Formats: sequence, structure tokens, C-alpha cells
Amino acid sequence: MSQTAETPAPSAPPAAPARPTLQGLVATKDDEKALLDALEQAFDYRGDVTLTLTDGASVTGYIFDRRTGPTLEQSSVRLLPADSNDKRTVRYSDIARLEFTGRDTAHGKTFENWIKRYVEARTKGQTASIESERLD
Repeated sequence: MSQTAETPAPSAPPAAPARPTLQGLVATKDDEKALLDALEQAFDYRGDVTLTLTDGASVTGYIFDRRTGPTLEQSSVRLLPADSNDKRTVRYSDIARLEFTGRDTAHGKTFENWIKRYVEARTKGQTASIESERLD
């Protein structure tokens, strides 16, 4: 079947807009809604965050789980501290500040970007494989 003026050739879907990195974002207990939103985003963040607790202590690590309850006291995050192999649970009510301090290792690494880099390498005659990049 040939293409006519009435039936345009199919085109590739538009690329997804680049998502800005969260690195450097800070949320505090002064704006509870912003802090709750940041805690939700931290769960999907692939880097370390630093939590400053209401007692002044701080903990830096990777948030791998969260449990939301009807109150801040009954809600918590679980993280792997950067300086320990022990998992730690922190109640939302104990968090005074959250800062996205570590590099998001997944930022900009969408499947679409990977395909684009793969095709570009192959087009240039370079070796391209399905091996993942080093995270360094």
C-alpha cells in the first residue's frame, strides 16, 4: 500500500519531556504538604537523601520503603543509611527537613534515551550492546 496525501506516513511518538532532577531539593516541616510530597518523591528517587530529625540528628541514606498511616506519627520511611548496613525506620513526625543530597543514578536513563544512544552508536558503526552503564 502506498502513502498518499490523505494518509501520512507514521511517525515516531514524541519524546517524553526531560524530568528535572530532584537533587538539591529541600523540604521542611514548616510546609507539611511540601514535606509529604517530597517524602513521596524520595521513595522513587534513586539516590541518597538526608533527613534532619526534630532532635537535631541527621541520617543520610537510600529510602527503600514507606508506610503511610492516617497520621504522621503512624507513617514512616525505611532507609539504608549510607554509613551502615542496618535498615532504619524513621517516623514522618520525627522529620524536620528532607534534602535530596545524592546523585539520582537513574536520572536521564529512560528506555527511550537508551534506545536513542544504541541506534546512534550502531549508525556510526560503533559496537553497541545491551550491557548497562557503570554507575560510578
